[in-house]
Amino acid sequence: MLGLLLLYWIGKYYYKLAEQYNKNHWGFAILGVASYYGGTFLFSFLAGIIMEIISPGIIDSINEVLFSVVMIPFGLLTCYLVYIYLEKTWRNKDSGLINKINEIGERN
Repeated sequence: MLGLLLLYWIGKYYYKLAEQYNKNHWGFAILGVASYYGGTFLFSFLAGIIMEIISPGIIDSINEVLFSVVMIPFGLLTCYLVYIYLEKTWRNKDSGLINKINEIGERN
C-alpha cells in the first residue's frame, strides 16, 4: 500500500512538471514511475553483482524484502535526478524562447 502511495506522488510531481512546461502530462508521469523502477532495478543488479564478487553465494541467503526496502532510496535518487534534468532542460529551452520573443521588434 505504501508503495502505491509512493508511485502516486512520483507521478504527481512529474505530471505537474510536464503541465508547467506544456508537455505530455501522462507520458511524463509514467516516465517518473518508470525512472523509479529503473533506478531500483539498476542499483539492485549492481549491488547483487558487487556482493557476489565480494562474498560468493551471499545472494542465496539475503532477505528479499529487506533488500528491496534498502533499494528504495536508490530508486528515489534516480527519479529525483531525472526530474532535475528535465526541469533544467525545459527551463533553459523556455528562457531561450522568451529571449527570442522579446527581441522581436527591437531595433539594432
